[in-house]
Amino acid sequence: MNKLHIKKGDNVIVIAGDHKGEQGKVMIVDVEKQRAIVEGVNLVSKHTKPNTENPKGGIVKKEAGVHVSNLKLVASNSKPTRVGRKLDEKTGKSVRYSKKTGEVIK
Repeated sequence: MNKLHIKKGDNVIVIAGDHKGEQGKVMIVDVEKQRAIVEGVNLVSKHTKPNTENPKGGIVKKEAGVHVSNLKLVASNSKPTRVGRKLDEKTGKSVRYSKKTGEVIK
């Protein structure tokens, strides 16, 4: 399985689909399904039974997954950018960098 261009904690923008243009922070990344859950994006209504967390039950709004191909990383200059990988000279490890600005993404 290839590495994904986004990680947990990244700020991303949705570039395709019903939620195009919405921005948020990545909360969970599922590498096997190639989906990510983004804060405040792709909200769905989930019907829940009463439980200890929610004693009344009812309808709860919850984020659903978005395919990673529909997400683009937002760099430090708050513009969407493509992500590349290169070897870091100091550590010898692979690091992500912004193809627009060339700076390393942490």
